[in-house]
This record gives sequence, C-alpha cells and structure tokens, in this order.
Amino acid sequence: MIRASSVALVLTLTAVPALSAQQAIDRLGWMAGCWEQKSATRSTVEMWMGPAGGLMLGASRTVAGGALRESEQLSLRQDGEVVVYHAAPSGQTPTAFRSTIASDTLLVVENPQHDFPTKISYRRVTADSVVALVQGPGPNGMRGFAVGRMAVRSASGEGRTKRDR
Repeated sequence: MIRASSVALVLTLTAVPALSAQQAIDRLGWMAGCWEQKSATRSTVEMWMGPAGGLMLGASRTVAGGALRESEQLSLRQDGEVVVYHAAPSGQTPTAFRSTIASDTLLVVENPQHDFPTKISYRRVTADSVVALVQGPGPNGMRGFAVGRMAVRSASGEGRTKRDR
C-alpha cells in the first residue's frame, strides 16, 4: 500500500513541472499574428505562429527603398520553467535569450553576455498593438518601436491591414 501511494506521489511530482512549464509559452499566444511597423521609407514585418508543442516560430523582414535590408528567423521554445527566444538575424551568429518574464501581456528575454542587444521585450498594449524594445550597451542604448497587427497579404497584394479598412 505504501509502495503504490509512493509511486503515485512520484508521478504527480514529476508531472507538475512539465504542466507549469508548458503554460509559460501558452501565455504568449497574444504574440501570434502578423505585425508591421511602417514609415515612408521603411517597412518591417514580424510574424509569429501560435504556441503548439512548446514552440512558437517567427520571422521578420525589413525592406527599405524596395530592397531587403534585414531578415531574421525567430523561435520561442519552452525550456523547463523558462521560454528561450532564439534569434538568427541575417549575416549574424544566432543567439539565445532566456525569459525573465513571460505573461499574457509581457515577454522579457535577456542574454547579458551578448554584445547587442542584451534585453528584448514585447509588451501587449491592445489586441492590435504591441510595443517592442531592444536594449543593450553602446551608442544606441535602447531602441523601441510600436507595431500594429496586420492582415497577411497574398502575392497579388490582396488582404488589408486594419489601417486600410
């Protein structure tokens, strides 16, 4: 009898961290979608798939003057109690950042050993608005930008952003 309850207790204790860890990335579902920051000369689009299997996949592209300036492959992966943000920018070494906050309105990831940035945050303002901050040492110190949710456009240009409606 003691043996059966000990086994049940061990199974329960080992299952709790996995459930808790899975919930951290699930709280980031608000990041899923297509986000855009646009000016007269430059457009940056960042897209995220929703969480599934402890993973979110993302990508970004910046175009200025009709030419590609930057692109980046991104992922958010559950790793125990934290979420790891993995960024692979064009022409640079991929870097991992570990979450310090992962909630239903805020994601903060940090890597103090990285040159720039050392800290990245995404803050949900509304269902259609996110503010992202990229911080670290150097002359730029902190860069921030607001992005709005947009519809995904087809190759023919079909689809409209919320601003187009």
